Amino acid sequence: MHEPYRFAPAEGDIEPLSMLDIDGALHPGAVAMKDDAALDALELMILTRTFDEKATSLQRQGRFGTFSAVRGQEASVVGAASALDPSRDWVVPQYRELPALLRQGLPLENFALYFMGHPLGGVIPDQVNILPIQISLAAQLPQAVGLAWGLQHQGQDAVVTVFIGDGASSEGDFHEALNLAGVRKAPVIFFLQNNGWAISTPRRAQSAARTLAERGPGYGVDGIIVDGNDLFAVDAAMTEAVRKARAGEGPTLIESLTWRAGAHNTADDPSRYVTAEDEAPWAGTDPIERVEKYLTSRGIWTEELATEVRQRCATEVDRALKVARATPPAGPAALFDHVYASPPARTVAQRTHWLATYEDRHA
Repeated sequence: MHEPYRFAPAEGDIEPLSMLDIDGALHPGAVAMKDDAALDALELMILTRTFDEKATSLQRQGRFGTFSAVRGQEASVVGAASALDPSRDWVVPQYRELPALLRQGLPLENFALYFMGHPLGGVIPDQVNILPIQISLAAQLPQAVGLAWGLQHQGQDAVVTVFIGDGASSEGDFHEALNLAGVRKAPVIFFLQNNGWAISTPRRAQSAARTLAERGPGYGVDGIIVDGNDLFAVDAAMTEAVRKARAGEGPTLIESLTWRAGAHNTADDPSRYVTAEDEAPWAGTDPIERVEKYLTSRGIWTEELATEVRQRCATEVDRALKVARATPPAGPAALFDHVYASPPARTVAQRTHWLATYEDRHA
């Protein structure tokens, strides 16, 4: 396996870890994922893209909330998730990590309910090791380090992976979390998806740092930079980071260089700020096509199998959305549910008044 690059110290241009070129050919000496694991990862990427397309269409119809698609970043998220053991490891998401949540065991219908505004969308089933989706940039990072530190204190053989974007790396929470993780050698992996944009702010306007991964060593955290559209490279970098965390060797910051192939979310218009010059270097780097080409070259990915997988993914998306749409409305009392374990008197009074007013209006 290629050894991930670590910044200690370095000069000149830095090439990210890469194993699979855009034509689906392995680099000399690179070791790919096993075929069955690669197929599972590819299907998860396709499932996510299928859901993205359907959810975007529903949002345009007013049937789905503002939503951030994973399109273009599937290899980053799936490659990172593939190195984890869902039975013991944890994922702390931002808001563009659907495939990682699915691999951890979150039902797709729960994810859909979240963006349909239903309170049940925020319910995490027992034994699903994830924290809630976090919309506020970098606010999940201190919690991720605390979770990892707590698991470490309990003697559990568990690793926490927290996902962030390049925009979140400009927040103070990012630096505070790295500092604490480095001091405590917490078993946490900071997976930074550098997709080029913090909404409409380009990476070049955010930081003068040569790379974002180089921020890690200043806090005693290894920094790795990887081709985020290369499933195998991401999996390899994550596998090493997980091994290191389990062995008590401390945290890792992985900068995954990828490209947001579309809008920041369904309320965004990227044509107002993304230029053809910005997009040009990413032409032909679609992460799904790269894996498809590799598996085709091995005689595994055929037209028949592609049709079967895409149909299976479409069926699963339709099933999940059907379940979500059939879920009964939460009702007006939901406004007060799950706020306090023991509601104070003022909240009880507000709830009573609100329900009485609601019933009068709908009598």
